[in-house]
Amino acid sequence: MRGAAVALAIWIGLDGVAAHAAPADWDVRIRRDEWGVPHIKGETDADVAYGLAWAHSEDDFATMQEAVFTARGRLAELKGSEGLESDYLVHLQDVWGAVNKGYAGLPASLRRVMEAYAAGLNDYAARHPDKVAPGLLPVTGRDLVAGTTYRGPTFYGADAVFRQTMRPSPRTESRPDAAKTASLDLPIEIGSNGVAVAPSRSADGATRLLVNSHQPFTGPLAWYEAVLESNEGWHVAGGFFPGSPFMLHGHNAHLGWASTVNNPDLTDVYQLTVNPADRDQYRLDGRWRRLESRWVEIRVKRPDGTFETVRREVSRSAHGPVVRSDRGVFAIRFSGLGEVRQNAQYFAMNKARNLAEWKAAMAMGVLPSINYVYADAKGNVGYVHNARYPVRKAGIDWSGTVPGDRSDLIWTAQLPFSKIPQVWNPQSGWTFNANNTPFHATDPADDLKPEAFPATLGLQTNMTNRAWRALETYGADTSITEAEFDAYKYDLAYSEKSDLAKGLALLLAIPAGDDAELAAAQALFRGWDRRTNVDSRAAALGVLTVLRLQQSPGQPPLEVLKAVMAELKAKFGRIDPTWGEVNRIRRGKVDVAVDGGPDIFRAIYGRPDPDGRLRAVAGDTLVMFVTWDRDGTLSSRSVHQFGTATLDETSPHYADQTPVFAAMKTKPVKFTEADLAGHIRRDYRPGE
Repeated sequence: MRGAAVALAIWIGLDGVAAHAAPADWDVRIRRDEWGVPHIKGETDADVAYGLAWAHSEDDFATMQEAVFTARGRLAELKGSEGLESDYLVHLQDVWGAVNKGYAGLPASLRRVMEAYAAGLNDYAARHPDKVAPGLLPVTGRDLVAGTTYRGPTFYGADAVFRQTMRPSPRTESRPDAAKTASLDLPIEIGSNGVAVAPSRSADGATRLLVNSHQPFTGPLAWYEAVLESNEGWHVAGGFFPGSPFMLHGHNAHLGWASTVNNPDLTDVYQLTVNPADRDQYRLDGRWRRLESRWVEIRVKRPDGTFETVRREVSRSAHGPVVRSDRGVFAIRFSGLGEVRQNAQYFAMNKARNLAEWKAAMAMGVLPSINYVYADAKGNVGYVHNARYPVRKAGIDWSGTVPGDRSDLIWTAQLPFSKIPQVWNPQSGWTFNANNTPFHATDPADDLKPEAFPATLGLQTNMTNRAWRALETYGADTSITEAEFDAYKYDLAYSEKSDLAKGLALLLAIPAGDDAELAAAQALFRGWDRRTNVDSRAAALGVLTVLRLQQSPGQPPLEVLKAVMAELKAKFGRIDPTWGEVNRIRRGKVDVAVDGGPDIFRAIYGRPDPDGRLRAVAGDTLVMFVTWDRDGTLSSRSVHQFGTATLDETSPHYADQTPVFAAMKTKPVKFTEADLAGHIRRDYRPGE
């Protein structure tokens, strides 16, 4: 690998610009506090981006590298067959065609930041060649743009629609966007929470923001915490993804926001009429049109370390990418197709100094989806059900497959920001989202009304348990103290309106007769307060049984209950182990009980370990509490489920935050120089 380091010393970028890889050329310092959190301070925005990439590479180079290979459509070179589908979708969506066409048109200030971040990754790699996979270097700003271009639409499930359409079975109209994990081998939906409380609803006149995205604990969508500050006005604290130069949620000195996944209908599947005499022709407006088709080669790593090449056809119609299956030929059109400007909007959001500037950034309208819950130093709060909403033709059923032979059904325009669902400074003094319908975002009197929006938007109408509990906690308290704001975030209960409560009612309706085992289970359920605290003896049986019912439609409830009871007895010797015996967070030598569970405001999602315990793998990750007091003075607190050292088990920061996280506590965010004073444990330039 020595040659990679030499070759990287000076290389020519894709735009023909010489890029010199020398850490000393960048005016930036990395200062790590007692938790290992990097505080990146530099002269320019580009200097800071360089330092961020270096620090993130120090803590998780493997995932940074994986993000680049994913963006290039070359994940299978690292991951083997498990990366093949992702690579195919990158080619099918022509991500790189869009990037190569649009990169030069991005603002020069943005490209400087992207290239600086790429340089930081390159320079770190050059000094650690043993960590570098063949073919990685050099990384460029285009790789980063390709990553967001491909990843953005996955948050609302565009990739899942492709997968469903390619499968032989009929397309499912249920939510395709939910990330999945497993609890006792059951798939569970993962969500996020965001809450903003204005001075009028706070007991002390403060403005408060909860930033509480639910993500996998590791991997390319795991949060990394950092504080950035340049002398060009870029000063933020919050969460970053590997390969992303910009804070995706958190705060600056003036304002902040939380992100949650939303699920409006942003994808349409068109069934094409194909010429029986020519498989590459489709009918549009009474004429045969030819598909744009080509073959791509995907290099796939075999288990023995050798490689094979897989050839796949990629085609495109006037509608978008084309998928062939045994059910027909389909074209897929989705919001964000070919959109390369997402980073420009994130950069503008990062730098916004007030509500007007933040709204102007949002009005760029290039982020494909994601809810935003907003708060600022002036006491403004808001909620935006953000998406690139297609302006569709009325009178058409857009919920299923759409005829592909009419060009008037190929939408091109999007709804302007001013028209999308949003709530600002409601009289109630608070807003929230927990992956639920935009029609419940505050008190009922201030909620948006469905009739105000066209049906063609396909707005979601669901409620999660977390949404019900937000209304039953924050929504029931008109004078919220700081302690109450925290306590409501760590709420452990299922609402009586939740799906779990409905599942319990179904189980309690089964006649017990002389079945002593069933009677014992029902007695547990009757005495359960539907809370998921670690000492609960009903949570394990109740949560796991209802989850199994939800994932096994049509299976008799009694059979499901008996199966879960048998598993618990086999693994724990009883049907009522404490939830803490079952629900664990494990990291290195740390192995502790953890409160919370699926679709709980204190969200924890687990997979079974060999000993039968559930190892938390997703849910609450980087949690932030942001406050501006009545005078507009900022303070914030955070906690990460593990720590900054993602891969190094020997690091003191591999699991140093896990006990704090399990105890539902936080640490201060050192946002300013005054905050950081006395807490610096390491101060260095990249490369030192």
